[in-house]
Amino acid sequence: MGSTSSAAREAAPPATTGRRGAVVAALMLSMALAALDSTIVSTAVPQIVGDLGGFSVFSWLFSGYLLAVTVTLPVYGKLSDTFGRKPVLVVGSVVFLLGSLLCALAWSMEALIAFRVVQGLGGGALQGTVQTLAADLYPLKDRPKIQSKLSTVWAVSAVAGPGLGGVLAAYADWRWIFLVNLPIGAVALWLIVRHLHEPERETGAHARVDWVGALAVFACGGVLLAALVQGGVAWPWLSAPSLALFGTGLALVAVVVLVELRAAEPIIPGWVWRRRTIAAVNLALGALGLLMVAPTVFLPTYAQGVLGLAPVAAGFVLSVWTLSWPISAALSQHVYRRIGFRNTAMLGIGAAALILFAFPFLPYPGQAWQPTLLMLLLGAALGLFQLPLIVGVQSTVGWAERGTTTASVLFCRQTGQTIGAALFGAVANGVLAARLGGASDLDSVTRALDSGSAPEATRRAIADAVHAVYLGASCAAALAFLVLLFLAPRKFPVLKD
Repeated sequence: MGSTSSAAREAAPPATTGRRGAVVAALMLSMALAALDSTIVSTAVPQIVGDLGGFSVFSWLFSGYLLAVTVTLPVYGKLSDTFGRKPVLVVGSVVFLLGSLLCALAWSMEALIAFRVVQGLGGGALQGTVQTLAADLYPLKDRPKIQSKLSTVWAVSAVAGPGLGGVLAAYADWRWIFLVNLPIGAVALWLIVRHLHEPERETGAHARVDWVGALAVFACGGVLLAALVQGGVAWPWLSAPSLALFGTGLALVAVVVLVELRAAEPIIPGWVWRRRTIAAVNLALGALGLLMVAPTVFLPTYAQGVLGLAPVAAGFVLSVWTLSWPISAALSQHVYRRIGFRNTAMLGIGAAALILFAFPFLPYPGQAWQPTLLMLLLGAALGLFQLPLIVGVQSTVGWAERGTTTASVLFCRQTGQTIGAALFGAVANGVLAARLGGASDLDSVTRALDSGSAPEATRRAIADAVHAVYLGASCAAALAFLVLLFLAPRKFPVLKD
């Protein structure tokens, strides 16, 4: 696959701004939009289904958005390295806002799903380009500050999303969930257009865009992620639709490899995996996405079904890690400046593995403070793990490769979450079926809990299922530790600012 020359790697023209604070504000607003939109719809589903119908396909409101964001990340990363961050962020913001407006005007569930995909096409640009610009704007010593701000925005938005969606659906109309994006996004877009000024670049040879490769990556990622998202949900894993999607996806993987090998400027360059540092960070953050599924998806059910908490209290048990994660991330610079990026990340993920492993040993039924304390510690451990890797890997490449590198890291994390949801969902459902007999799964058990009719045996089965998931998550954390230990260099090859 094509690679960029050493001179291009070291060339890092910084983004210049009339007011850097205004651009940072725009980045934080854009990050808030991307984070909110992945969660805000969840609590409004009953109102949306009641208005539009389509209960059998409503899960694609989330899956369609997730797929579009994930598969476009590599494309936007390459485009930002080719044409600059500003045009990619502006176009992505416009597409996202257009998708939001169309969602608010949707007349059927099918139309709403299609417009959510449009939103996701813009959301991929927001996520990747915001993280890349954060590294462009600040030298290495100051990057933890902006990254911790973005982590805080993501954490707060992700937790506030369901509550905000519920309030808007209950007291206004579910369409306002999408309309509120318009003024926020418009302000962010105006700040970017007005205050972000990148140096002009010669785009002669570098202006060649591998559109065939982009289409192949989009198709391959879409098919494989759809197979993972819908497998075991819409159809059994070994059914004809599932096998057909996985077979098609694997064939498209071969197509992507062939296309990218021949491309002059491939969307996914070979150096992303040939360089030890980038490959190690990609794999480690893929494992992070995998393990994050355990608390985000299964802990609320555990808190309600086993601890007997109300939904709001159950949400608090999960949300406490959003307090410790940004604080730990902000303080991580004092650690990695002493012991290095790799060792700091290993310290964080090693602690995370122990914390996740401790969860199955909580007493039954236990007290709410026990998982809350573990989540607080887990957030601190993961803040010490993720931010040093992102700051470190961004610092090993120049401007011309930073967008592609950042996108590859985010793509692997998103893919890890998708795989984790499918894998741990199968684990949880398998444990429930073994404990309760028949074809019991987490969805049916959750409905029984909501109706207040779940017996003690069901609650114990939920505890066993979530414990099994947390053991799997601890294995994912251990895998990330081993990847960093054996694959990542002890000292990241950081370029001078």
